[in-house]
Formats: sequence, structure tokens, C-alpha cells
Amino acid sequence: MKYDEYQFLEFTRHDDGILLITINRPDVLNATNARLHWELSRVWRDIDDDPETNVVIITGKGRAFSAGGDLDMIDAMKGNHANISQAMREAGDIVYNIVNCEKIVISAINGVAVGAGLAVAFMADITIASEAMRITDGHLRLGVAAGDHAVILWPLLCGLAKAKYYLITADFIDGKEAERIGLVSLCVPADKLMDKAFEVARKIARGPQQAARLTKRALNNWVKTFGPHFDASLAFEMLGFFSADVDEGVAAVKEKRPPVFPHLKK
Repeated sequence: MKYDEYQFLEFTRHDDGILLITINRPDVLNATNARLHWELSRVWRDIDDDPETNVVIITGKGRAFSAGGDLDMIDAMKGNHANISQAMREAGDIVYNIVNCEKIVISAINGVAVGAGLAVAFMADITIASEAMRITDGHLRLGVAAGDHAVILWPLLCGLAKAKYYLITADFIDGKEAERIGLVSLCVPADKLMDKAFEVARKIARGPQQAARLTKRALNNWVKTFGPHFDASLAFEMLGFFSADVDEGVAAVKEKRPPVFPHLKK
């Protein structure tokens, strides 16, 4: 694909081979519909093949990075084997294609980040959070097991105790707390976010590219070691889309109320 064929990702070239990618569905806080989910799984292959790009910055347009999965997409997945299989394959590609992309990826996390958007934000090599960032893995809020990137990555970043707490409770985390526990590389004031992202990108882009890329490749062997854990978590997550819990979870999100999962109604 050419970059102009993407519908919900904007691409802007900057000096030193820096490519800015902006997730562009601001009217729905950049939530991932089926098309955007596919684009986020695919784009890293195109970047890997792009000789003009040394470093990537990815951010969200407006006041959110990406506010999770579009509820229409989730509705279409419930109990539908074909749609669940497609989403599972793409969720795996988001994680593994960022890991395997030789270019250095920087995320500038400018607000809410949930679900597939959070996977993109945190699988980046360098994660720079705004103090206004609010993230949650969010899967348990829907009634499905935590999957996507979190099981492969969070225990490495913040330790198993914190990973278990935040993944099982699905509590929100702000930028300062994420930096404190090691979930992100840096946290800066909201009005300094993009300046900092470009400062870091320029430093890397003007440095030795092969050395940077091989360092990423070596360090990501830590992540790849936990690939079987990720594969299991992704399968467990998708199993939940055949359950009554996800029906209640989606209904609660739509109605903006706490969920009452089936076991509580007995």
C-alpha cells in the first residue's frame, strides 16, 4: 500500500527522515473501527519497507490518542467466528509487526488510550506520555480477558504485581503514575508533548541508524521471549466474545453505567 491509501492514518514527512503518523478519527476520540484496526496492523510493514523513513512518531488527532475499540466493531465480533478470527489475527500483527519493524517508533500519547490504540502506544520503542494521558487496558470492563499487548509487555515494564493489579481491576492510569511505575519512558506537560517527541526523534534520526535498529532488535528478544504468553492471552480474550459477559459489558459502556455481569444476577 501507498500511504495515501490509508483512510484513518495521516502521514507527514519531516526533516531527518522523521515520519509523523496521526490517528485521524477525532470525532470518536480516534476509536478503532474495523478499517483502522486493520490499518494499525498493516502500516508497520510499509514503514519497514520505506527507505525515506528513519524514525516514526505516532500520535492521535485532537484530545485522545485512541479511545479503544469502536462499539460497532465489538458488536460485530460477538459470537461471530469469522470476525473474531480476523480481529485476533490483526491484534497479533499490531504487536509483532511493531516489534519486527526495524525503524525506531516513538509514541506521543496525548490523551485517552485504550484497547488496540493502547497496544500501538505501548509497543512503541519509546513512549512519551502527556500528563493528561489516561490509559486502561480495558478488556475486563468489557467482560473479556486482558489480551493484545499487555500480557507480553506490562510485566516487563512495571513488574508482575502492578501488571496484575491494573489488568485485573482495569483502573485508569495517568501519565505521571505511568512514568512512576515504569509503564512509559517519559511524561511531560501536555503542551510540551510533541516538542519532546520531535526532540527525541531528531536525536535518534541523526545518530547511527544501523546501531539503533540492531539495538532495538536485540532488546526486543526480551519481548519475543514472552510471545507464547501473548498468544495464550489473545486466545483467551477472543473466547470471551462468545460469552454473555461481553453482551453486558458492551451494553454497560453504551449506556454509561456500571456493568452487572450475569453471575451477579443469580
